Amino acid sequence: MLKGIFTPNLVPFTDDGRINEGELRRIVNWLIEKGVSGLYPNGSTGEFIRLSFEERKRVIRIVTEENRGRVPVLAGAAEANLDLILEACHAYADLGCTAVSVTGPYFFKVSQESIEHFFRELAKRSPIDIVLYNIPQFSNEISLPVVTRLALDCPRIVGTKDSSRDFPRFLNTLHAIKPQRPDFACLTGCEEILFPSLLMGADGGTIATSGVVPEVIMKLYRESIAGNITEARRIQLKLLDLINAMLYGTNFPEGFRAGMSLRGFNLGTTRQLLSPREQIDLEEIRGKIACILAECGFPEAAGACLATSKPNAATYGNLNVEQIVNNVMRSLAK
Repeated sequence: MLKGIFTPNLVPFTDDGRINEGELRRIVNWLIEKGVSGLYPNGSTGEFIRLSFEERKRVIRIVTEENRGRVPVLAGAAEANLDLILEACHAYADLGCTAVSVTGPYFFKVSQESIEHFFRELAKRSPIDIVLYNIPQFSNEISLPVVTRLALDCPRIVGTKDSSRDFPRFLNTLHAIKPQRPDFACLTGCEEILFPSLLMGADGGTIATSGVVPEVIMKLYRESIAGNITEARRIQLKLLDLINAMLYGTNFPEGFRAGMSLRGFNLGTTRQLLSPREQIDLEEIRGKIACILAECGFPEAAGACLATSKPNAATYGNLNVEQIVNNVMRSLAK
């Protein structure tokens, strides 16, 4: 059974935009050494949608090669159609992954009847176990009745990862499925409710923050399952400032990339272009994240902790100042 904390792997890039294989391998080893329960490449935090299909397969190959069977790998396989998903399933099964995570169909709105039929067909043909990834912010919701029927009818479907941020829905998932299928893994994808989810019977989570502070998330997990409620609650509440800064301070997942860079990794430049204003804002957010990390006992981030939230002159070093001025003058002219 899938259990514990699975870390959604960020993808580092070189200066020319290619996948930085050496740094990705270093990240994999670091996370395993820090004690994470499993790895989750090609999730939302890994920006899978910004990679080509071949790049997504390459990410899984790099991760599984470096992992060498040390921890389970839950591979993201949210492709645009059934044929590509099945191709990914075969490739990831051959690479030794434990299971694949598949969202509901995205972009086009489809009925729950179609979604259920889609997953039943996938379950019949997949060579690898499947986790239903419910993230209605970016794809069609997989409704609770559909999840329940699939869980009870399809042995190949072994769990659900719920990133809906809907705690009552998560509780109803546990209530509907666990009594009839105890081995069905219920994972939360929302770090703000990790502790209460574990307290109510979750098997773990796919937690983006575990890529930045794996030591803290794993301590929270251990304290929760040990029943040390006071300590688990303290850690959960203490984490909120860091989570909020990384999640809401800038375009997702830029905050998490900034956090991981502060732990000593070279993530490179994201494939999502940032406006000049956003580049300035990101520097400010990075400073706030650094201060929180330093306060939480990670001295490597202390040097980047900003004494003030106002951007200084150095912040503008990488921007085309002449272009900004020209844009402002054109706006004034209008």
